[in-house]
Amino acid sequence: MEFMFDTANIEVIKEYSEIFPITGVTSNPSIIKKEGKINFFSHFRKIREIIGMDKTLHIQVVAQDCEGILKEAKAILENVDNKVFIKIPVNSEGLKAMRILKAQGVSITATAIYTVAQGLIAMEAGADFIAPYFNRMENMNINPREVIKTFADMIEKYNYSTKILAASFKNIGQVNDSFAFGAQTATVAPEILLDALKMSAIQKAVDDFESDWEVIFGKVSIADL
Repeated sequence: MEFMFDTANIEVIKEYSEIFPITGVTSNPSIIKKEGKINFFSHFRKIREIIGMDKTLHIQVVAQDCEGILKEAKAILENVDNKVFIKIPVNSEGLKAMRILKAQGVSITATAIYTVAQGLIAMEAGADFIAPYFNRMENMNINPREVIKTFADMIEKYNYSTKILAASFKNIGQVNDSFAFGAQTATVAPEILLDALKMSAIQKAVDDFESDWEVIFGKVSIADL
């Protein structure tokens, strides 16, 4: 089970990567839009410096034709680093590009997945990660839990090396469900993870522990005993 941050905000990545045990960072053009007109390659090199080479960095192409996708992938790999996972939407042109890039040894994250067929074909095309859009599927009356379970079953049955990178969440319950139904990884806005730790019951338990300690020892830290 792995968590990734779905953000391109450098300060947020710096702050929350000290709290949460992430395994990578994902982005897409909509996420980048929130940061404004950034110096694209420099920005992602900074993110790489923060997370290190041991974590995965996923950057999405914008081109919609195979030739354009290949050119953009080449530019990303040359100007950020050659370990970047290239995110490619699963459509006919995207699949064509995936197969070419995989033959060159490039790491691929297949994205914009709404259907079982998309995910299965991307797995067969060699995608390292497949990213089903959980909340967007729910909004379209597609059951994301069943879709993810099918992917997990096929990965186990046929020994695919592909990992399910669940994406598009509005709350932590959806994240939990994605793991429960077989996703190995989820990419989540850091704010959603932080909100999961803000339950009043959690703070009450912490306050009660402190109060009980002070009844016995007073306002003294364990470190000062």
